Amino acid sequence: MAEVGELVGTGRSADVFAFGDGQVLRRYRSPRDTEREAAAMQHARSHAFPVPAARALDGTDMVMDRVSGPTMLADMMRRPWLLARHAATLAGLHERLHAIPGPDWLPAPLGDGGSLLHLDLHPDNVILSPSGPTVTDWPNAARGAGAADVAHTWIVVACSLPPSGIHRRALSLVGRRAFLALFLRRVDRVEVRSWLAAAGAYRLSNRTLPEAELESIRRLLN
Repeated sequence: MAEVGELVGTGRSADVFAFGDGQVLRRYRSPRDTEREAAAMQHARSHAFPVPAARALDGTDMVMDRVSGPTMLADMMRRPWLLARHAATLAGLHERLHAIPGPDWLPAPLGDGGSLLHLDLHPDNVILSPSGPTVTDWPNAARGAGAADVAHTWIVVACSLPPSGIHRRALSLVGRRAFLALFLRRVDRVEVRSWLAAAGAYRLSNRTLPEAELESIRRLLN
């Protein structure tokens, strides 16, 4: 296992540590196919999609270029008047990503389709770097229909648990609904809606999600 520096970030399934000059190490808490994740990121990079360079070290560790800047989610919470701009940026990232062919060695958990999918492309996985938005967190990379990826983002934005505290929760819910409405104006909503059931079933299969979030997904789909 590689030696690491200070903890610079933490998420639901992994921690991120400083690792040498201009790099970070992403360490998953349970083993997974980091080789495939790094290969998917390189495939996206080879098509000029904004993603950090990455390489797998073993079944839990990946080294990536360090990307500086706030997440899109953090920036929206700080500057809510930019909701429309961020919604347009996220929709544009989906469009660019889905123009990239999905290689045959990636799984297709949501059905047929020829596009590269991220399956977690939401505001908390977009870093607003000085050189532009950069997409992180690729363990779910897959191939399939682009609309299925957008449907999954719809579910994540609509159903993720809000922050604690009554006032923060209320503000979060209002901002989330506004952002989602702005985002969905920029996609083919009818086509995306047709993929909600498949995307919802995929999301519900994630056993690490809190029960309250799973119940929110069930309500959205019914």
